[in-house]
Order: sequence, then structure tokens, then C-alpha cells
Amino acid sequence: MTSWILSSISAMLLSILFAGILIPQILLVSFRRKLFDEPDERKIHRGAVPRLGGIAFTPVICFSVSLLLGLAYLTGDKSIEQTMSENAQAVSFGFCALLMLYLTGMADDLIGVRYRAKFIVQIFCAILLIGGGLWVNNLHGVLGLHHISPFIGIPLTILIVVYIINAINLIDGIDGLASGLSGVAFILYGVAFLMIGKPVYAMISFAAFGVLIQFFYYNVFGNPEKRRKIFMGDTGSLTIGLILVFLGLTLLQYAPETIPVFGTNPLILAVSPLIIPCFDVVRVFFRRILRHGNPFLPDKTHIHHKILALGVNQRLAMTMIVVSAIIFSLFNILLSRYIEVNILLLLDIASWTIANWWLTDMRKKREAKLSDKKDNN
Repeated sequence: MTSWILSSISAMLLSILFAGILIPQILLVSFRRKLFDEPDERKIHRGAVPRLGGIAFTPVICFSVSLLLGLAYLTGDKSIEQTMSENAQAVSFGFCALLMLYLTGMADDLIGVRYRAKFIVQIFCAILLIGGGLWVNNLHGVLGLHHISPFIGIPLTILIVVYIINAINLIDGIDGLASGLSGVAFILYGVAFLMIGKPVYAMISFAAFGVLIQFFYYNVFGNPEKRRKIFMGDTGSLTIGLILVFLGLTLLQYAPETIPVFGTNPLILAVSPLIIPCFDVVRVFFRRILRHGNPFLPDKTHIHHKILALGVNQRLAMTMIVVSAIIFSLFNILLSRYIEVNILLLLDIASWTIANWWLTDMRKKREAKLSDKKDNN
């Protein structure tokens, strides 16, 4: 167990180190080649900011994990050898899917890719994960269902993979939000995998968390005037979304008794860190349909836009949402031991609905006050 913890910490530190070397080089190339994310009426940022930060994510994560695995083999670490042989199929197919989505995201950031083409690639990535043995074969009590047939589980898995990838992509609207929410998920997943006894997945989780720490610094605290600020772009959000769904599907493969995390339901453990981006994209999607808009075109109706409309600055809005994600996750993990999974999910939906209703009401009141002040002046 100690060696697993050290390997996970090493993966995180290596990712922080390598990302700290790579991201400044990406900034340098971006400014030399004028590869910027130009501001417009929908975007919140001001000034030219490169959006190629995500180019660092996949190489850094893969290099850090591969280096540590190679060193483990050299030193004769039998535990790593055994767990790697047990999970070689899933990890191999997962890395293939990651590389494919990485190249798609990079093409989108550099020259643009139609959303239909991105959907096709995401579906193929889902098929690769299924080929690695990762598909939803157990709903762990949701709707009273447990083990389900491949005829239901495989199409459901494809839907979930595409859904979560796009949920992370769409929540990336203000500084630090996508990386902050994903970082919370990676910490929870990493700890869970350590407790289950799956060090390879724990290393992937903490390596991803490490690269996000370095990116978060440049994204949130970087000064655009000094050319130190960067966005993750689609390269980052798509690949981070895929890694999250890869780890979440892996957790779903285990029985509750094998997860010594307060007796947590595996589905709750996998879903809880992703509740905010997943719930938000559903609300936005149906709102656009009800208003006869294109559900795939961007707008300013996400949860962070609602908070910003209250006069809250970006950094505080990001902090509020990330803290809410932590609270959601911890409460779900603790309560899943005592509350039936369907009731717990209904409580989550009710909490989310009430929070959104309250934000909408507060925004309308604020807009009314501002309108009255304008009329009086």
C-alpha cells in the first residue's frame, strides 16, 4: 500500500514538473504564431489568450505514468506487474481512445472541426473503451436494476461516454472551472483506486490531477498582459472528459463490498464528482430545445453565467461551483451507505433544481433593480 501511495504521489509530482516545462513553451509558440482565442460578445475574457494548454495534458500524463511503470518493472515491483497484467486490455484501449480524441481536439483548436465530426470520433472512442472491457454491465440498483445485458449496457455506455466528454467541454466557460471540477474528481477517483488496490488507475488519476494543478495556475493566476495566461481549449477539455469517463467506468466494474470507501455504492462514487457538469449540460440542452434553438451551439445559459449575472467575479464564481462539487461528492459518498441509491439521486436532482431556481430568481431581481435605476436616472 505504501509503495502505491508513493507511486501516485510521484505521478502527480512528475506531471507538475513536466507540465511546468511544457506549458511555457506552448505559450511561447502560441504568441509567436499568433494562435489566440480572440474575445467576442459571448466570451468573458479580454485580450488575446492562447487556448492550446490542453496540448500538454495527454503527453505529460502518458509520459509520467509510463515512466513510473517502466521503473517499477526495472525494480521488480511484483504488485505493479500483476495489476498491469490484469488491466492491460482496458489501459491499452483507453490510451488509444485518448490519443484519437487528443488529435481531434488539437485539430479543432487549430483549424476547427464540425461538431458532427467530433461526435463520430467520440463514439469511436467509446467503442474502443468497450473493446477494453469497460462498459456499463451493472446499474447498482438504479431503477431497481443491477446486472444488465450487453444489448442495453453497450449502447448506454456509448451514450454516457459522449455525454460526459461534452459535459466537461461545455462547462469550460470561466477560468479554472473545468480544471477545478475535474481536479476534485481525479482526487476522489485516485483515493478510491488506492483503497481498492488498483495502483495503475490511481497513478493515472493523480498524474491527471498534477497536470491540472500546473494548468490551473496559468489559467487562473496568469497575467495575459505578461503573456502568462492560457486556456485548455478543446484539446484539454475533451481529453480530460475521456479520462474521467474511463476512470468512472472502471469504478463501475467493482462490487460495493470491494470498495472500502464508507461502503459507497460504486455508481454513486463514479457519478458524484461529475454531477455539476452533467446536470448543467442536461438543463442547458433541454432549455435550448424548448426555445427552438440548436442544442449544440454555445450560448450564455450555463450555471457559471447565472452566477456571473449576479455581479460575482469569475474567480469567486469558480470557487463557489468547485466547493459545491466537493460538498455534493462528500455528502453522496457518506449518505450512500444509509440512503437507497434512487432516493439519493432524486435528492441530488431536487437540490440542483432548487439551486438553479434560486439563482434564476436572484438574477431576475437584480436585473429589475438595475432597470429601475436606469429608468430613474
